Amino acid sequence: HVQLVESGGGSVQAGGSLTLSCEVSGYDRSDYCLGWFRQVLGKSREGVMLIDSGASRSRADFVKGRFSISMDESRNIVSLQMNNLKPEDTGKYYCVARRTAWDCYVSQWPNLWGHGTQVTVS
Repeated sequence: HVQLVESGGGSVQAGGSLTLSCEVSGYDRSDYCLGWFRQVLGKSREGVMLIDSGASRSRADFVKGRFSISMDESRNIVSLQMNNLKPEDTGKYYCVARRTAWDCYVSQWPNLWGHGTQVTVS
């Protein structure tokens, strides 16, 4: 079964950058949907970015060119590069997975969640 282990959270000043990584195991390289959700203060969990096995990406509007997602299949790591971070990006970021690449959109609720990693922007 699929397992997700996040790393790379931390604290950064506004305008700074962070890279989140998620080591993925047990997934199907021909059919996957992986990425990131978050929960920021005062809001429910929301999708950030997803990538599927066809390299298509889905992103939330608030990303606005600041974040990018990539999947390194040789290392089984999905990464979220976050630039120009804002205080309102502060929250817990979760690596997530859906069962298949079909309907791989941030509007769709994930089937599997990692434990999360904290991002703090001051």
